[in-house]
Amino acid sequence: MRWPEGFWWGTGASSTQCEGAAPASDWWEWERSGHVPVSGDGNGFATRYAEDFGHLAALGLTHHRLSVEWARLEPDQGTYDEGAIQHYRDVLEAARVAGIVPWVSLHHFTLPRWFLDSGGFLLEQNRTEVWRRHVDFVAETFGDLVGGWQPINETNYYARAAYGGRGWPPGHNDSQEVAVVNEAMHLAFAEAAVRLKETGLPVSSIFGLSPIVPRDDDPATADMARSLDEYYWAPWIGLFRDGVLKVPHRDPVERPDLAGSVDLVGFSYYAAMGVQGGRLAIHPPDAPVSPLGYGIWADGVGLVLSRLHAELPGVPLLVAEYGIGTDDDELRADYLRRGLAVINEAIDSGIDVRGIFHWTAVDNYEWLHGYDVSFGIMDPERNVRPSARVLQREASP
Repeated sequence: MRWPEGFWWGTGASSTQCEGAAPASDWWEWERSGHVPVSGDGNGFATRYAEDFGHLAALGLTHHRLSVEWARLEPDQGTYDEGAIQHYRDVLEAARVAGIVPWVSLHHFTLPRWFLDSGGFLLEQNRTEVWRRHVDFVAETFGDLVGGWQPINETNYYARAAYGGRGWPPGHNDSQEVAVVNEAMHLAFAEAAVRLKETGLPVSSIFGLSPIVPRDDDPATADMARSLDEYYWAPWIGLFRDGVLKVPHRDPVERPDLAGSVDLVGFSYYAAMGVQGGRLAIHPPDAPVSPLGYGIWADGVGLVLSRLHAELPGVPLLVAEYGIGTDDDELRADYLRRGLAVINEAIDSGIDVRGIFHWTAVDNYEWLHGYDVSFGIMDPERNVRPSARVLQREASP
């Protein structure tokens, strides 16, 4: 396969998943309350980061997205941990030394406990003042070492995970709170993106996107498909393209200043959402099922790219997460080969795709599933799996 000059080959990870939960975070308390498995020290990245960057550079995967954990940087409101600041500067410097371009996320699902206890993103002041102050702090503290920003991970997923009964802290199940937080997350992301653009570095989104595929003519199926679209796709597209945010069960918010907030529209892809009989269904019906419960179907990434190209013509795209959780590395290799072929075909058809970040580099903590699901092209002992060579062959000239 031929790839555009300067195509970005990378990997993605998060602090909680590879360093373990921060003691001052909501996830640390959630673990110790017995809601989820204990993350411990993650996969050891906090001490092995230089080694990991060396492996990635050797594979030609020269971009890496990580998160700087807010609860480590500011364990108590207004009090900053100089050791944590220096740690993340050391990590970013080590990436640079290894020839890795570091992209930084400011929020990857977890929050300082003090922020959540004060109302989290349910409270508008927390978004407009506290979050904004944190964004500025991160930009000022680390901007000289960062290669790009991906401010909030899966902006369109967090509200349901935390407030829709999906098992994330604070563990609420309230549709009104989902609506409020969903709106807040989209605004928090776009506001952060606009501010981070001022650093002169590229800014990308990470929306969790799945093609929505109705599988019958049942009116309930059409209703379900429309509801999914209105939650996962329509809000951010409207805000980015038109400067108008409309989330379900909330009045439209006109923010023309947030139109075009990012340089690239980036997304994670893991599965399609089939809808049949008014319910979610595996798609395609014969797809093998991941340990996380979704159908394994590489071709779906092409449907996402095609829709984004149609909805947002001329906007550069980034496959910000693409991977598979499995103990079968041959299956992972096949999934990578097919996905890369689909992405390459999209580029050949005229879609502007700037790069792909594999999730993930080293097996890590998978939230509600602990360490039971393997996403890495390296195991925890840093043995490079054969599937990594699929990426290396394409990434290395």
